[in-house]
Amino acid sequence: MISPGAGLRAYVCAQATDMRKSIDGLAALVVAVFRADPLCGQLFVFVSRRRDRVKILYWDRHGFALWYKRLERGRYPQLSAITEHGVSVSELSLWLEGVDLARTRRFVRVEASRVL
Repeated sequence: MISPGAGLRAYVCAQATDMRKSIDGLAALVVAVFRADPLCGQLFVFVSRRRDRVKILYWDRHGFALWYKRLERGRYPQLSAITEHGVSVSELSLWLEGVDLARTRRFVRVEASRVL
């Protein structure tokens, strides 16, 4: 089970991924594509060419976990809006439900340095 923690981000691979890849193959892609450590605890999202399948790889304290979903109808929205800097777990959940994040409006992030 994916348990969202503070600061947990999901990074989406912009290129289509061969869904036959297993944990070791996807972990190698994390290093090659994201230039990241697959053991860092963040979520790494891989999407098939037809955008109807998704695999999410993450390290879960005791080992790698792999989450896989295949849509029976439809496709996931375009990835351009979520591949740049990663997304929060809540945004990833919306995207997995079919919400096009490029067409949504969000509150502007507030960087507070003190309490008034």
